[in-house]
Amino acid sequence: MTDYRVIGLMSGSSLDGLDIAYCRFSLEGNSWNFEILSTEVIPYPNEWIQEFLQLTKANAKDFWNTHIRLGHYFGEQANDFIGRNHLQQKVDLVASHGHTVFHFPDQGFTAQIGDGAAIATKANLPVVCDFRSSDIALGGQGTPIVPIGDLLLFKDYRFCLNIGGISNISGKNEKRIVAFDICPANQVLNLLANKLGKEYDADGDLAASGKLNTELLERLNIIPYYQQNFPKSLDNSFSRDVVWPLIEDFNTGTADKLRTYTEHIAVQVAAHLQQILSAEKITLADGDKMLLTGGGAFNKFLVSRIAALCKVEVVVPAEQIVKFKEALVIALMGVLRRRNEWNVLCSVTGASRDSVGGAVYVPQP
Repeated sequence: MTDYRVIGLMSGSSLDGLDIAYCRFSLEGNSWNFEILSTEVIPYPNEWIQEFLQLTKANAKDFWNTHIRLGHYFGEQANDFIGRNHLQQKVDLVASHGHTVFHFPDQGFTAQIGDGAAIATKANLPVVCDFRSSDIALGGQGTPIVPIGDLLLFKDYRFCLNIGGISNISGKNEKRIVAFDICPANQVLNLLANKLGKEYDADGDLAASGKLNTELLERLNIIPYYQQNFPKSLDNSFSRDVVWPLIEDFNTGTADKLRTYTEHIAVQVAAHLQQILSAEKITLADGDKMLLTGGGAFNKFLVSRIAALCKVEVVVPAEQIVKFKEALVIALMGVLRRRNEWNVLCSVTGASRDSVGGAVYVPQP
């Protein structure tokens, strides 16, 4: 096959909902083309959010029960999406990232819940999921995995930056692509906005109204993770156990904390961009651009600070790509898995070799 129609499911660490993207991929020679045909975000009911937040402390039985129930929920949402968009008999497969609960590659494990067999049963379609485990078994970080899309779908960009719950970046030289997590982003910004009665900091206006606390900024910037060389990745617990206590320790206004943490994200993006340039011996040329996606791309103040500190043109694409790039790439990874082609890159993760990641489930007759 050279033409595929796939539903990608993505559940991010910001807990804002399940991203669903119906995508078409076509292979022409050695080049992949794509269209995002239909999309939707299904907000999580509060009971799911509370369950996610408590799951790291659950016993094994409750953890596995949630894994199975979430798979049924994902499958039901995919099936309903198909019905609403009249896609019956028009979908080749579903690719699901799952929802990350644990990510400890240095200890040899990662956990993205949402049972693939349950999704396949509810959606009545083949399902590809569990994209990280093979890379972890090969000694890799298991993430970021989206850079395969940066390489195959977004060739015109030297760098791709995603600002979601956690920010991550990829960069290409003439021979390979590298990528890694930078720092917590919307996870922290949203928590601070919640303290002011807001779901999130729309356009970064709250941060823009605050004052920069240089002492807090310095404390944040010397967190040891930031000095580590890549490949490297972050677990969701990093913001809760490392970053948040630092912020809470400062007796300053919430708007000032938002201003300072926004600056922290921009500083770390610029620093890690420079790390890629130095390590990969990349000399910036005219026309080199950085694609910026994820929820943070709508934070105008944050984008302005990143653009001011980075020595490269920052491009915010069409809203559909901003919102659904991760679901798009998960869909592509599902296609590559069904073709038995590499979809997780060792240059990104530090694994011993590239891998064909993903478990395949088929609906039972």
